Amino acid sequence: MDTSKHPCFNKEAKGTYGRVHIPIAPKCNIQCNFCNRSYDCVNESRPGVTSKVLKPRNANEYVKRMREKMRNLSVVGVAGPGDAFANTEELFETLEYIKNEDGDMLLCLSSNGLNVVPHIDQLKAYNVSHVTITVNGIDPEIVQEIVGWIRYKKRVFRGIEGAKILIEQQMAAIKTLKEKGFVVKVNSILIPGKNDHHIPAIAEKVAELGADMINIIPFIPVKGAAFEDIQAPPAKMISDVTRAAHKFIPLMTHCSRCRSDAAGLLGKDLPFINDMLKEVSQMSFDDHERPYVAASSREGFMVNQHLGQADFLHIYKFEDGVYKLHELRKAPPAGAGDSRWKELAKLLHDVDTLLVEGLGGSPYKYLTASGVKIIEMTGMIEEGLDAVFKKAELHSLSKKEMATCGNCNGAKSGTGCG
Repeated sequence: MDTSKHPCFNKEAKGTYGRVHIPIAPKCNIQCNFCNRSYDCVNESRPGVTSKVLKPRNANEYVKRMREKMRNLSVVGVAGPGDAFANTEELFETLEYIKNEDGDMLLCLSSNGLNVVPHIDQLKAYNVSHVTITVNGIDPEIVQEIVGWIRYKKRVFRGIEGAKILIEQQMAAIKTLKEKGFVVKVNSILIPGKNDHHIPAIAEKVAELGADMINIIPFIPVKGAAFEDIQAPPAKMISDVTRAAHKFIPLMTHCSRCRSDAAGLLGKDLPFINDMLKEVSQMSFDDHERPYVAASSREGFMVNQHLGQADFLHIYKFEDGVYKLHELRKAPPAGAGDSRWKELAKLLHDVDTLLVEGLGGSPYKYLTASGVKIIEMTGMIEEGLDAVFKKAELHSLSKKEMATCGNCNGAKSGTGCG
């Protein structure tokens, strides 16, 4: 994987290529005792801080504007202010926009690793290439002192139990990410009296799992955090720990403790970030970004085909007061399982609504997650278009009505046609 243009993963790129962090993930699924996430502090430079939290469409606009301002912009990253995988809906909607706008950008993100494994294939599909996992301990006795609680599979865990789950998931994330071809950096916060003696063991373990480098970040006391009274590590401690860790894995030595809304060269953030974030965060977007309606039809007049049977989708637009067939868009081939529906969701990135006779649970999940609305119906395509573009009442049979019309087997099963 190419890191030549990634300033965080390649020191030689630090002064040449820029990065922009998009703050779209406010929620976090763990509580670290050194962390106090503040969203509106403009005078601190540390992870977990941003002046604004952006919605996905606003984040895409922010990236587009940054690209106009920074001709050397090479990386778009998601680094908080919470955790990307505690905000998966916002994460993947944002990645969808950015992938369509900036296909040549390197995409990266940072995470605590707790909820990464279930989403690794999705990251691959969106061309994310670089991932940072923060690991502050591999011994549950140590981790339970650093992490107050974790939220995993809708439950809150504390103490040794929570620490064990967190470590297990972090190790699995690093291992699986490397197996899937990602570049992986590990961040470790050096906290005096907590894990300063333990960092070399972390380095050795993550190196065994295939991590590409480690970034040892000296602790900074943060007001309001549980560890606010712990002092920052002295220079000799930092030197001794990094030297010991370097025996096992390459070190990142040019970290700038980037904020969640950082933009520019490392250590040289652009001066207009806060004003641009404020302006973009206040923008509202209408449905013109998704101007089309798709219909699953055998002949182009009726909505009369199950999505799984569709080789093509009819794509319509409303222009000059009339409906126009924009194109016939070829659907991904059958037989690929969920990959087919993931690919279809990408193909329909500009479609507001899909008119379809019926569809299964998997395509429904992937399409709606990507922003496509679903109308299950049978009848004239034009009537469906009226319902979308003119907000007219839909008189064609809905799926629920089909199940009770008495004219097909769906009436007996309650599942409807298709």
